[in-house]
Amino acid sequence: MIKYILVFILSVCIASISQILLKKSANIERKNRIEEYLNVYVISSYGLLFVSTLLTLYAYTKVKLSTGIVLETISYILIPILSYFILKEKIEKRQIKGIILIIVGILIFSFV
Repeated sequence: MIKYILVFILSVCIASISQILLKKSANIERKNRIEEYLNVYVISSYGLLFVSTLLTLYAYTKVKLSTGIVLETISYILIPILSYFILKEKIEKRQIKGIILIIVGILIFSFV
């Protein structure tokens, strides 16, 4: 069971990185629409998202749906952190409060 939970967490991490790549691509000015969609960041992002989906499906073969939904919320913690380091975005106080609430929710779910 632990193996499948770790696969699920890996899947969430990959999906979060995929979202960061899409945002990085969106921040770059392109000459035309084709270059907006056919560039390294976008293609890599969708490739990673596909891998993430496959890993999630694999993990759900043994992980309960209720546990999977809680594990998915890890992305709400990862994305602001990755944005801070990769995109140099500022983390606001509201985001920190939200992250704390998510962590509290995960802990409550884990012990109930």
